[in-house]
Amino acid sequence: MSILVDERTRLVIQGFTGDKGTFHGKEMIAYGTNLVGGVTPGKGGKRHLERPVFNTVKEAVREVGAEATIIFVPAAFCADSIMEAADAGVRLICAITDGIPAQDMMMVKRYLRRYPREKRSTVIGPNCAGIISPGKALVGIMPGHIYQRGTVGLVTRSGTLGYEAASQMKALGVGISTSVGIGGDPINGSSFVDMLQRFEEDPETEAVMMIGEIGGPQEAEAALFAKENMRKPVIGYVAGLTAPKGRRMGHAGAIIRAFGESAAEKVEIMKEAGLTVVPSPADLGATAARVLGGLSKRVAVGR
Repeated sequence: MSILVDERTRLVIQGFTGDKGTFHGKEMIAYGTNLVGGVTPGKGGKRHLERPVFNTVKEAVREVGAEATIIFVPAAFCADSIMEAADAGVRLICAITDGIPAQDMMMVKRYLRRYPREKRSTVIGPNCAGIISPGKALVGIMPGHIYQRGTVGLVTRSGTLGYEAASQMKALGVGISTSVGIGGDPINGSSFVDMLQRFEEDPETEAVMMIGEIGGPQEAEAALFAKENMRKPVIGYVAGLTAPKGRRMGHAGAIIRAFGESAAEKVEIMKEAGLTVVPSPADLGATAARVLGGLSKRVAVGR
């Protein structure tokens, strides 16, 4: 199984007829994703990329059974797009958009709490690369050809480091079950802990790689969660060992404000929690291969 999407997932694009929605829509279709339509207010009834266009997400749910959406709309309208999809009953919402005000995401998080947990939408992002289950579905902007199907779950705040990890692993014959970019903003829809829990429950995932960066407490919280709740090995990497305190580096969330938010502090917390820590981005693939090799040896000894 895949933790979020597979080849059967009925996906729509919000911002379907815009340049970003069009470009990445073509890429997702070419990959084999089950893209069943899109939403652009005012253009309902037309067709785009040989798929129907709807005025609202509710129409898309009613007409084509949309169960997931990927959002390519300007930052000023993204919060409304997320809440519209949640109101329509879409269970998975992936927001690619960068630059969403933190206050807007606070509003979204509060808004989603009106729904009981079992009916609440899962939000991935914003400011993320999206989701890919190699060989099954691409719901994002990552280059699909660098991902090989396999047994390592990948969750990352940095899109480009996620690409680097996938490329290195493929070169070594190591594949990925699902890769999730949770986004680099200070307030995002899903956390490392949320994804680690899903990977722990996924029978196709044997090990998990978590790629973090400076700023915020997520990596430390995830390391403690893994120590207490996960039997599968977790590999950790934190970008930004040389980043100065108080300066934003890259993502909006990558700024050190308090104790435990620097890369060095997060690395120590990961080590204390028993995670395998990657020393350099050049070693992402080799570390994953080594951990999987260790698992294979343990299975062989157990037999």
